[in-house]
Amino acid sequence: MFVLGNFISALAGVLNVVLQIYMWVVIIAALITWVNPDPYNPIVRFLRSVTEPVFGLVRRVLRIPAVGIDLSPLIVFLAILFLQQFLVNTLLQIAADMR
Repeated sequence: MFVLGNFISALAGVLNVVLQIYMWVVIIAALITWVNPDPYNPIVRFLRSVTEPVFGLVRRVLRIPAVGIDLSPLIVFLAILFLQQFLVNTLLQIAADMR
């Protein structure tokens, strides 16, 4: 069983890193909207292509009204924090119990 515990522990570590990277992408994408970025810039296009599907899903699911400020990056940020605190820690606890 220790092999499965190590696998789950490694999975939790990788998931934590991926969530951390995506958190920074969300932060940068939110900050870049405060300026008038060049829509043809490859970095801006990458940020939008990576974040806009998630932001759009949050807007559709929660039906966030347009109030002049987009709250979907904040909600995605909070969801990432929740996943890091709940899911990653739960996986690590499961892995520790299997060893």
